Parts: sequence; C-alpha cells; structure tokens
Amino acid sequence: MPARPPASVPHRSAPAAARPDGTPSAARGGPVSMTLSRVARLHRVAAGRFLRAAGLYPGQEFVMMHLWDHGPVRQSELIRVLDLDPSTVTKMLQRLEQGGHVRRAPDPADRRAVLVEATDAGCALHAQVAAAWTELEDHSLAALTPDERGELARLLGKVEAGLCRLAPFCPDSQGPGSPGAGPAPEPTAPPADAGATGSSAPGSSEAETGTPGPAADAG
Repeated sequence: MPARPPASVPHRSAPAAARPDGTPSAARGGPVSMTLSRVARLHRVAAGRFLRAAGLYPGQEFVMMHLWDHGPVRQSELIRVLDLDPSTVTKMLQRLEQGGHVRRAPDPADRRAVLVEATDAGCALHAQVAAAWTELEDHSLAALTPDERGELARLLGKVEAGLCRLAPFCPDSQGPGSPGAGPAPEPTAPPADAGATGSSAPGSSEAETGTPGPAADAG
C-alpha cells in the first residue's frame, strides 16, 4: 500500500514583535487602553496595601462604602450596584460576616430576601478606609499638578461615559463604582500563603483575595 503524502501544514507568518515600550503587538491599535489596564492593575495593588491596615481585601471596601452611605440594603441591591455574580457577592459577604463587619438577616418585609447591614465593628472601619483612599489618591496623583488632576478627572469621566454605552450595566450615581468612587473590583489571585482559594472578577468568580493586602492580578 503506497504511503500517504504528508498533510500540508498551513503557512503561518511569524508573530509580530512587541513594541520597544513593551506593548504587545496585538495591542498596537489600543495604546491608551493598554495603559489604562496597566494603571488599573497597579492602582488595585496599591489599594490592597493601604486597605491592609483595615483588615479588608480589595473589593470589600466597595460593599462597606455602600452600606455606610445607605444603611441596611437587600443583598440583591448589592449584587446590582456591584455588578457581580450573586455567588461572588455571597462569598464576599460570607467573609465580611466572618470578620464581624456585616450581618445578614431575613428582610421582615419579605422573608425570601436578605438584608445586609454594617455592624458596629464594620462602621468603625469608615475612618480607616477613608484614610486609605486619601493616601491612595495622594500616591496615585503625586506627579500631577492640581490643574492636571482636574483635567485627568475630566477626561476619565468622558472615557467612562463612552464605555458605559457599551456596558450591559453602568453604575448609577449611588453605586460604589460610580464616578469618583473608584473602579469596580478586578480579577486577583491569592498570594502563595493565602488561606483561602479562588480568584475574582466582575461577573466571574469572586471579588477578593484570600488575604488582605496586595495580590497578583489574574487578568
């Protein structure tokens, strides 16, 4: 039986090289988007360091901010304003509850719903979180003049408005991810010594790491 001719292999061109500044070749059409993604990751790592003193994981502060400003709310409301999967919010609340920062109870108006509120211990973190975000702001914008800070805020507001047109859900003015309140939680992976498992992403798995402080970005 004659041997079969070898199957032809489709020609593949050599991959394009990254730019000298490190931008991947596939991101050449979106240099600003690439910069925003890098800045967002670094901002999140820095936030983790400043939140460590309060004993919070990055992402948990957004839950606490909403509870501090709005009082007891249904868990479904937190799911809406955080724009995360229900299972993600459930895990966040479980950890906050274990830390004594929130409590959950059936809603007297609808026993099928769950009310979430900040405990006294959780409310006591307000000043620490406020200080952490002030310090984060100072470090993030240290190289900018007051005028440049104002211009950056204006331009980022326009970028956010443009992205909101494409998003299935855009934070309203009351949500923790609203303009001026900071970015929504992003993917993180737990450090090597983390006592819990899982990573996080909006609409993905969970919005926090296994230990307080900075963590490597999984995205």
